[in-house]
Amino acid sequence: MIEKVLHRGNMLKAYTHVLANKGSAGVDGMRVEELALHLKENRDAIATDICNGRYLPSPILGVAIPKSNGKNRLLGIPTVTDRVLQQAANQVIAPLFELEFKEHSYGFRSNRNAHQALQQAHRYIHEGYQHIVDIDLQNFFDEVDHCLLLQLLYCKVRCPLTLRLIRKWLRAPILINGRLARRRKGVPQG
Repeated sequence: MIEKVLHRGNMLKAYTHVLANKGSAGVDGMRVEELALHLKENRDAIATDICNGRYLPSPILGVAIPKSNGKNRLLGIPTVTDRVLQQAANQVIAPLFELEFKEHSYGFRSNRNAHQALQQAHRYIHEGYQHIVDIDLQNFFDEVDHCLLLQLLYCKVRCPLTLRLIRKWLRAPILINGRLARRRKGVPQG
């Protein structure tokens, strides 16, 4: 599977996705505008390191942003290099899980969004339904169990190199106010 993740066509699609999303620089300060040259110069070395199990993701940049309720939400910003690799892995892995989702599930799925969920809710109202259920698990992303997530991934992803890479992303430390913090649970939002 790692070959599919690192395939030039898949990487180009991932690069295009990251470029379109723009986003902030991670701990290395590299902006998405600098990514093309970086990948051109380092793609083969990055792929070799991944295939040899030597690739080490950079720490994640932790940035607190205010929420509407007066509290802060911690966003985790990976480097643009790690974002491209994560997107490339997602493009290969997500289709394996797509059949498991219900038709009426809209959250965090390819080609699904909140506007489509609202449109479906309107259709249900016009069909006579009177109740709509919207579930938002408080602090869900902060509490994701890495071991459980990796076990669920292992059911569909049997490639040790791909699983090792995902585990490294999950365990990458987060830089908050100049200090590195270890992560043993949770996934960064951002």
